[in-house]
Amino acid sequence: MHFIVLGAGAIGCYVGGRLAAHGHSVCLVGRTHALAPIAQQGLRVSDLDGFDHTVPAAALPQAATLAQAVPGPDSIVLLCVKSGATASAARELATACAPGTPVISLQNGVDNVACIAEVAPRLRVLAGMVPYNVVLRGAHVHRATAGPMQWQRDAITERIAPVFNAAGLATVLPPDIRAVQWGKLLLNLNNPVNALSNLPLREELLDRDCRRVLAALQTEALRVMAQAGIAPAQLTAVSPTLLPHVLRLPNWLFTRVARRMLQIDATARSSMWDDLEAGRVTEIDALCGAVVRLAAQQGMAVPLSARMCELLGGPRLRLSGLEMRRMLGV
Repeated sequence: MHFIVLGAGAIGCYVGGRLAAHGHSVCLVGRTHALAPIAQQGLRVSDLDGFDHTVPAAALPQAATLAQAVPGPDSIVLLCVKSGATASAARELATACAPGTPVISLQNGVDNVACIAEVAPRLRVLAGMVPYNVVLRGAHVHRATAGPMQWQRDAITERIAPVFNAAGLATVLPPDIRAVQWGKLLLNLNNPVNALSNLPLREELLDRDCRRVLAALQTEALRVMAQAGIAPAQLTAVSPTLLPHVLRLPNWLFTRVARRMLQIDATARSSMWDDLEAGRVTEIDALCGAVVRLAAQQGMAVPLSARMCELLGGPRLRLSGLEMRRMLGV
């Protein structure tokens, strides 16, 4: 099988790099200037568990567009574009791929598969969830946190998951991928908090004021999910309903209760922070925006999520945890 990574950013390069390091055929599709260091130096792939391997440039062909990657009958597309680019990626998929081509969405958010299926209904689009943070700097990609990928169960994913597991990409097939997506969204509500804090993830999670903001966002989202009949999957050692209470604990107790949560590379930051620093559009609409849309369907108000959409949609802000709490009134 041949893997085409559409949207070769941090997640795409890590997944594609691990597959290529295991000898699989991989093509990276992304911006030429962003992939140029990899074309020149190869791709160094590492993780917090000690894996460290450089994939030669010759083992990682690149393309500027999906059409240039020439998807064939044995191709599997791993969609890793940011959620805001899903609609344009779907049009590219519809044009370049034959009917029935498997597309696995490895994106944040809960609406991507529906968006792709509407634009490209003849493709076999499946939902996936990537739990970990990945940092890409030039030609070096590093997985900074842990956890298995989770994919929608299907004959295709049942065939591919063992390939990923053998390549060091832990992958499981849960019974309810929708619950997993909403569980991940709850965790991803930390992305805007981290981006506004301008702190590395671990340092931000050690700031109780930042955690209180995250806890308030999660509590608001959980209330809407409950009204909509959505039970988010548990993706950490703590259940989704208990997590806001753990986040609000004083530091001396939080650091003991949430030791696993703090097992993060000291340099790791959220992808939303990267986007803000680069002046790119963020994924706030796929995260807090999804909570706002679900609330509207239920006739509910979610002022905190709505406010976060405003803060991330305007000029670049850098706020302390206390300043965030004051601006959100929590």
